[in-house]
Amino acid sequence: MITIYGEGRGFRVVWLLEELGLNYRLRPVDLLKDISDNAEFLAVNPAGFIPALVDGDVVMVESVAIMQYLMATYGPSPLEVRPDDEGYPLYLQFLMMGEAAFSSSMFYYTNFHRIVPKDTRPEQFDRFIKYQFDSRLDLIRRQVEQTPYLAGDRFTAADVSTVYALDNARRGAGIHFDGAVRDYMARCIGRDSYRRTMDRCLDMKKWHEGLARDGKLPPI
Repeated sequence: MITIYGEGRGFRVVWLLEELGLNYRLRPVDLLKDISDNAEFLAVNPAGFIPALVDGDVVMVESVAIMQYLMATYGPSPLEVRPDDEGYPLYLQFLMMGEAAFSSSMFYYTNFHRIVPKDTRPEQFDRFIKYQFDSRLDLIRRQVEQTPYLAGDRFTAADVSTVYALDNARRGAGIHFDGAVRDYMARCIGRDSYRRTMDRCLDMKKWHEGLARDGKLPPI
């Protein structure tokens, strides 16, 4: 059976698994605690970051790579756009951007604000990280003003990758989305597969519900 270690970016992997209708186990990994005694997880990924996948003899890390592996191994699936499809370039671009440019810039922006006191933050660095996020967001906005989803008319793994990052920006940095981006997110997170994923990812669900209860979660 497929085993996924850790939530966080593992959320997008679980979401994909729910879309694919595959059986899997989700093993929690709390990186806020000392994981040095978590021998099972460290045997899978000695580097100690999440998510990680075990599927028989296959061991992988990196969420988007895991998504590609799952679709290649258990497909074909309409969630994957093939190279002979006209939407393939957009699909590939946003599948990668959801992590490489978007999640990463948000990770540094959010933690920079969480860790560094406001009066000691280098203003230029602050502006630079925010620009990295905003410039990619503008590309997403331009696309969903033209098509319902990032690769065209159908929901794909590129949307799973990117909406995870958008939703995490909403939770982690309190960023409010409006217009076409808000409507696009509503279409995606309204899917039954998203709700099932939230029910499986208990730490994410607890964080989400706590923010909503405290009035700190921007609406969709």
